Amino acid sequence: MSRNLFFLAAALAASLAFLASCSGRSAANTPLHTYLMGERVELPPLAYTVLEKEWPAQLGEGPDARLPQNRFLLIRLSVTSAANAETYVPDLTLDGDAGNSCAESNNGDGVQHWLGYLRPIKPGQTLEGDIVFDCAPKHYRLKLVNEEGKGAYVDIPLSFESDSKGFDILPKAKGDGTGGLAHPK
Repeated sequence: MSRNLFFLAAALAASLAFLASCSGRSAANTPLHTYLMGERVELPPLAYTVLEKEWPAQLGEGPDARLPQNRFLLIRLSVTSAANAETYVPDLTLDGDAGNSCAESNNGDGVQHWLGYLRPIKPGQTLEGDIVFDCAPKHYRLKLVNEEGKGAYVDIPLSFESDSKGFDILPKAKGDGTGGLAHPK
């Protein structure tokens, strides 16, 4: 009988050790869910929606234009608070496919709708604006993390709008009077 009790106690101890090792897994070891731009990401007490992105070559105009070290990336987002008291929207980072990361810039000079760097948000309030990064043009995921360490990604695909808006690259062909096109001169 004491032998059965010994095996039962050993099995119980092994089970408890196994459960303790499983519960020791942190949120950092768990893969983060990736959302698409436009999807609402709930990370209580805040909810995020990435609305759009833009890769401008400079910020501002003329002699006051600000040039990037790499390339600017503006991400327009909306943040809504469900907290019971005022809280802050945390600093955000971009994670690249190769394991590199890019921190959010604390300088919003030249950004018309900059969200700011220190971003207090009151209960029920929604903030909308742009956050700024200066990073190499690549595919990134915007990393969102709440106070408890829970996180999620928003996929930020690499695509550029045409930098030649309003400019014709090829000369326009002139009509030859018969409905056909004549060769431009």
